[in-house]
Amino acid sequence: MRQTKVAQRYAKAIFDLAVETSKLEDVKKDFELIQSVQNKELHLMLMSPVVKAEKKIAIFEAVFSKHIQTLTNSFFKLIFTKGRSVAVNEITLAFIDKYRNQKGIKLVELTTAVEVSKDIQDKISSILKDTNLLKGKSIELKSKTDPSIIGGLIVQVDDQLFDASIRHDLQVIKKQFIENMYISKI
Repeated sequence: MRQTKVAQRYAKAIFDLAVETSKLEDVKKDFELIQSVQNKELHLMLMSPVVKAEKKIAIFEAVFSKHIQTLTNSFFKLIFTKGRSVAVNEITLAFIDKYRNQKGIKLVELTTAVEVSKDIQDKISSILKDTNLLKGKSIELKSKTDPSIIGGLIVQVDDQLFDASIRHDLQVIKKQFIENMYISKI
């Protein structure tokens, strides 16, 4: 079950508190660290309704307390105590989204068939900054590879998608061939 409203409320609460205490950058780094941990067992344990809050707090502190701010640690203690641990992932994502909105940062997802160098990523970022959609915004570029696109690139900003992949071109050509066959039968 999605916990969107809960996640938004808790993310707003920690965001506002971080702004008030002038620790926004530190808390953002903490949330990115927590989000970056890719341990399936840890995530399942934190979201499990069977595991008691005290146990979750103890494990969370053992893993993260030396690496995160006291404010962030206290916030997650509250999350576990209130039984909202199923929304931890969504809360962290909502907080990072709020941070991006506050700082005017747009998340751009770049998909290519093969890994691209940092230099090419920087060139793509500079080209995108000149577009009307991203003018005056900072760009956070997330690059991923998908060999199924064969070549070219796919750029996604918010809900807008620019597909300049060979896979897309082949699909367009296939559709044109199918449509032309129907026209010839008429």
